[in-house]
Amino acid sequence: MAFLSFLKIKYNNELKCYLYSLKNIQHNFMNQNITWQNKTFNQLTTNELYDILKLRVDIFVVEQTCYYPELDDYDRHQETLHIFCYQQNKIQAYLRILPQGLTYDDYISIGRVAIAENARGNGLGHQLIEQGIKVAQSIYPNQAIKISAQQHLEKFYHQHGFTTVSTMYLEDNIPHIAMLRTAKT
Repeated sequence: MAFLSFLKIKYNNELKCYLYSLKNIQHNFMNQNITWQNKTFNQLTTNELYDILKLRVDIFVVEQTCYYPELDDYDRHQETLHIFCYQQNKIQAYLRILPQGLTYDDYISIGRVAIAENARGNGLGHQLIEQGIKVAQSIYPNQAIKISAQQHLEKFYHQHGFTTVSTMYLEDNIPHIAMLRTAKT
């Protein structure tokens, strides 16, 4: 009986090590060769625009079963920046940076943060938001960033310097919170 327990423990430990190794291989695979792109609407190619819109609709409309007009004129604003990356010729991550006065009177904002389903759980979301913050700070130095975050992502955004500045509210019938990242001077 003790021998069977030993085999079970050994098997579980080896399985855990094997799964850990696969996760590391997958993590390394997902994070290699990332080239972040930063473009205005007019700089996007037709294929990039299609890929961005498809990713956003796939996540925000279909996956989250939230039927709302995903396309808005904010995408075409001359100062809106689209940050995204491809891996193996497929778009994997996207967000947009909106200038002060477009969404919030006193703040720039980051929104439409999206990670392709097959790319989740590997740190790409952290890299995306870090890239978005870096670009926002370089274009809009000394300006705070405000976001309307889905409430279940509050801890994620806390890790990137955002603080919660509102109670929960519904946006398109999904719980959200307002969060703010103060300007770094």
